[in-house]
Amino acid sequence: MAQPASSAIGKGFEVVFRGIKHVRRHRPIHSRGLRLDGSVVVHRHGLSSGISWIDRPDEGPATARLSRSAGTPDGLPDVVGLAVRFHHPESGPAPSTFSDILLSSTGWAFPGRFVLVPRLSVSRAPLSTMMPYRGESGPVLLGARTLRPTGLPSSLRGFARTLGDAPWQLGLYFATPRGRWQHFGTLTLRLDPTGEEKDLRFDAVLHPLAGAGTYEWARRVREPSYALSRRAPGDA
Repeated sequence: MAQPASSAIGKGFEVVFRGIKHVRRHRPIHSRGLRLDGSVVVHRHGLSSGISWIDRPDEGPATARLSRSAGTPDGLPDVVGLAVRFHHPESGPAPSTFSDILLSSTGWAFPGRFVLVPRLSVSRAPLSTMMPYRGESGPVLLGARTLRPTGLPSSLRGFARTLGDAPWQLGLYFATPRGRWQHFGTLTLRLDPTGEEKDLRFDAVLHPLAGAGTYEWARRVREPSYALSRRAPGDA
């Protein structure tokens, strides 16, 4: 039953995305965003998520895009989106690999962590992946919360004006679907001087989290709309 249901949900999302893409041909949702660059540090935390990238202390560069899902006017709440690319440098001449994760503003406790929540403040917005990764011990969610600074609004112009040249620091967390969030790392980002980035694209299906598996039902839900979003405007 899980596979037919997840396929039906995925097809439903595709139909919605197809309709929106007739109006927003470049990006159906999260049409405007800000590019940020920085680094991620995975701490020595002594916890076990069952995902090697989370459990092994490390650090490396990161690229991110902050956006608003529906693109509501400034001053109105919207679902905050934060797409993050973690780069994994390879030794030798081979190019680096990377993992993409997609975070959205949700609740923090169960079951709210599975519900999208429009926000007026980025600083106060808990972010989660909503869909779990497959760890060695079972499903694992990722989450993030602003550590500093306070007072960052969710409007893109307001966010850029308030953050300025300062770093945006977020705590990274993992949890089982019903479990307590565990702090495992820190993500530090700064606004890219070029500002808005329209051509930077992230895909959690094509570039999964290093050391994590995926559930077939989750892939079936995501893949149809992701595939549609990958198409260039006008591509049938």
